[in-house]
Amino acid sequence: MQGNNQHIVNENQQARVALKAIDVLEEYASRTLFVINDENRLVGSLTDGDIRRGLLNGLEISEPIEVFMNTQFKFLKQSENNLILIKEYGNAGINLIPLLDDNFQLLEILDLKKTRTKLPVIALIMAGGRGERLRPLTEVTPKPMLKVGGKPIIEHNIDRLINYGIKDIYISVKYLKEQIIAHFGNGESKGVNISYIEEDEALGTIGALGFIDEDQYDDILVMNSDLLTNIDFEDFYNFYKENDANMALASVPYHVNIPYAVLQTTGHLISSFSEKPSYTYYSNGGIYLMKLALKHFFEKGAFFNATDLMDKVIANNDTSLIHYPLLGYWLDIGKHQDFLKAQEDIKHINF
Repeated sequence: MQGNNQHIVNENQQARVALKAIDVLEEYASRTLFVINDENRLVGSLTDGDIRRGLLNGLEISEPIEVFMNTQFKFLKQSENNLILIKEYGNAGINLIPLLDDNFQLLEILDLKKTRTKLPVIALIMAGGRGERLRPLTEVTPKPMLKVGGKPIIEHNIDRLINYGIKDIYISVKYLKEQIIAHFGNGESKGVNISYIEEDEALGTIGALGFIDEDQYDDILVMNSDLLTNIDFEDFYNFYKENDANMALASVPYHVNIPYAVLQTTGHLISSFSEKPSYTYYSNGGIYLMKLALKHFFEKGAFFNATDLMDKVIANNDTSLIHYPLLGYWLDIGKHQDFLKAQEDIKHINF
């Protein structure tokens, strides 16, 4: 089980042990223990209030925790969509909530002060590029590891994924990959699982997805590592699901102001004109949500760009591709002026 082991006790331990465990928890608002049996099944929750009420009812502090615990506890099931329930629990002031499998095995304890939701997806971050346009900065440092606001660009994205409860993360690496692997390791320091797809040959902007074999998830979030963004991943996911899409891309509005009148013509005949019009186009933001089943379009180990996949999805009558207008902050750090802009913008972005 990932993290928060200080919040777990066995039902056979004495209440005295539980009280000591509660007392050393740092934050008063999170002084809740979760009680498991010998099979690691969650059977109750326990607070100092539960122990106090038990003592007032004649129980002894030396008795086992099971006689004090609350068996009507709140929980989440891994097999269910919990997004609405998590929001309700957070609004009700519940800080810790256990995540269980169908056998009531305790998988994880979510801290709702640090994790705003629990999106049921895995993530793939593309971090293998050479960053040619950012030379000489990238001669000895891979672009994803360039620091913005004192933290590598890619780490901003990993921390944001974690904030949305995404715990299984793949990173595709190639150029100066050792630095990225050494910095994040297996993700244990961040309470997540990080795996690496090491590209011997360049696989394009999404080809690494062909190496991911997962049967616990239906959907995957793919993003470029060199983006600085405060995208709301939960809203993106809900939009993707509500539209019953096979693939969704986050789109970035691009405004074009024409300083002259634009003519509508048929041959030499002018039918109308617009004086100094403004147009809004939507460009690809390099963030995607898609069904893992789309892997059937891939040839494992072959070069494959995200635009190749988009073409195949559009051409296939059984699939759908939608775009999600990204209204928050977004910056592709591809050039020196972008990198300088990011250093200033990071001081003001609300993450």
